[in-house]
Formats: sequence, structure tokens, C-alpha cells
Amino acid sequence: MNTPTRYILLALFLIISLHYLLAFTHEAYGRATALDHLKDKIVGPAPKPHVDLDTLYGPDVLTGDAPLKQDKKANATFVILCRNSDMGNIVRSVREIEDRFNRYHRYPYVFLNEEPFSEEFKMRLSVLSAAKMEFGQIPRDHWYQPDWIDEEKAKASREKMVKEKVIYGGSVSYRNMCRFNSGFFFRHPLMLKYRWYWRIEPDVHFHCNINHDPFLYMQEHNKTYGFTITLYEYERTIPTLWGHVQDFMKENPQYVAEDNALGFMSERNGEKYNLCHFWSNFEIADMEFWRSPAYMDFFNYLDSKGGFYYERWGDAPVHSIAAAIFLNKNQIHFFDEIGYEHAPYTHCPKLGKNWENGRCSCDQKKSFDYDGYSCMRKWDAFMGLPSH
Repeated sequence: MNTPTRYILLALFLIISLHYLLAFTHEAYGRATALDHLKDKIVGPAPKPHVDLDTLYGPDVLTGDAPLKQDKKANATFVILCRNSDMGNIVRSVREIEDRFNRYHRYPYVFLNEEPFSEEFKMRLSVLSAAKMEFGQIPRDHWYQPDWIDEEKAKASREKMVKEKVIYGGSVSYRNMCRFNSGFFFRHPLMLKYRWYWRIEPDVHFHCNINHDPFLYMQEHNKTYGFTITLYEYERTIPTLWGHVQDFMKENPQYVAEDNALGFMSERNGEKYNLCHFWSNFEIADMEFWRSPAYMDFFNYLDSKGGFYYERWGDAPVHSIAAAIFLNKNQIHFFDEIGYEHAPYTHCPKLGKNWENGRCSCDQKKSFDYDGYSCMRKWDAFMGLPSH
């Protein structure tokens, strides 16, 4: 076959191929158009564009039952007292409260330390939440043992407690912490702009989804102090505390609330302390109470007795006794629905459907609530509630 003939045949092949290609495209377009019209008639118009879940639920939403972001928020913050060496344990605590509650609410955090926080600490924590985080150093006079404390007397007491194997009996820094939490944290410059706080410790666990806002609950129901665990204090650490409390009440009867919770802590109308207190490593409370004349006079009175250093007074009994005496008993609230653990004790929800609704990971059989060392039965009896 000569060359011109080959070119003629190739041209004919291309023309025939192009014809079939155009015919196929036209048919496909027709089918698609007909299908679009048919879909409109059968299922209605095309679906609306995808809605970004972030605009409804906040960041990191993985489940379809996440609560909606709220417009209303309390003037509140988390407060965490810790050191740079606590970084790993604090990361776990913050990650859990974010997963269980705060990723939907974005309440801010205030971290406090007697020394400056390291850049690594701030970086590791800041990536865990979209909420505001502030890192503050505690003023020296709010933390360290005051100059007016008789160090020889305090040292002798510490040495005796060490021999008696009292936990933290020889620690000055632990005493500094108890005094700071009793009378100073709510006066730190970073805390002054807030009214409500939720205290979080290193290496604590939150076992349940928190499907409401505890801050708003407290605010809207006239609650002042909230707890999850109540237990007996170690009497050896507070031998003279109750005597000073009695003296303060006698000197300041105007501060004692009429319908108070003194009966929870004393079966004999204040004659003797039964050692029950709220475990203050979990607290949700109103700082206006701690800043009030009643509490500030109470703290300053106790502080002047030196018992934070001559004995080993904890902030838990100090806070608890103040709440029981100066508040109406109905201003103190038990958060059953908040599953919480600070080793060795765990509160696991038992009331109603709190455990199921919170998708709790804790074992109800291992809850500390009605353990022999717990004061929950006394609280139930005092408040007229059934024990479980």
C-alpha cells in the first residue's frame, strides 16, 4: 500500500472514532440530566451543604450526643496548684477534664506555683485546650512559713510527727500548701477577676461525662460549696483546731448561720468535732464566700494560733468547718454525677441514672461513698437523705 492511501485510511479511522465518541458523550449527558430530574421528583431538592460540627458542638467532637455549646457561662476558672515536676500528672488531669467536660465550655485555667513555671510546662499544657491558660507565681508572703512562727517549736512538732509516722508530718512545704489553700489562693492576682473556681490536682481522674455546667448549677440554685467525697480527718494533725473554732464562734456569734451544717460535724451541738470534712482536692465553690468578712476573720484567727506549723492543719478541715458553720446547710451541694478519683479514694455515681448517663468508666462497687472511713452516711442522715 502506497503512502497516500495509508494517510487516507488513517483519516477515515479518526473521523469514525470521533463520531462515536461524540455520540457516547451526548447519551451520557442525557442520562445524567434525566436522572437529576428524576431525583428531584423522588427525593426532593439536593441536600444542604455540610454544616461544620465545630459551629454547633465545639472542637474535637467525636460522638453524636455531644452537648451544644452554651451561650451563658459563669465567671469561673479551674485552679491548679502544682510544680514543674508535676507536669506529667497535670497533663493527665487536664486532658481528662477536657474530654469529660471543658472542651464544650472552654472555662479558663489558672496554674499557680511558688516558683516560675518552665517554658516546657507551659507549652505541654497549652496544647491540651482551646481555653485560656494563665501561669502565675505565688507571692512569697503567701507561701512560706511566716517569720513570727517559732521555728524551734515547729521543728520539734515535725520531728515528733515523723516518729509517729504521720503522713507529711515532717514536711514544711506541705504545711505551706495547706495554709496557702486555706487563706490565700483566692486572693492571688490572677484569681481576683473570677468568682467561681473548680480545684483540680495532679493525677486525678474524671470517670464520667459531665452533661451540665456545675458552675451555672451552683450559681442558679444558691449553692456556695460543692463536694464529691467526705471522710474523717486524721485527729493527730489537728489536736487543738476544734477548741479554737469553738472560741471563734463564741467571740463572733454574728457569723454563725441559723440553719447551718454544724450537726454534720458534731453530734453534741458543737461540743466535740467528729472529724468529718469535705475532701478539698475536689472543690467547686464561690470565692466570694472565702473573701467574706466571716471567713477572712476566721482564717486570720486560726492563722494567728500557728496550728498550720505547730500541728499540721489541713485546708480540708478548715474549709469544711467554715462552710458548715457560716453557710446555710442547703448551700452545700453533693455532686453525685461527677465521677472523681484521687487515689486511694474514688466517688462513682449511684443516684438515679447518673452512672449510665455519664458513660462512666468507674466501678460502682468500688466507690468510697459508704466505706467505713467515709462520712457520707452522716451527711445523708443529717440532710434527711436515704443512704445507698
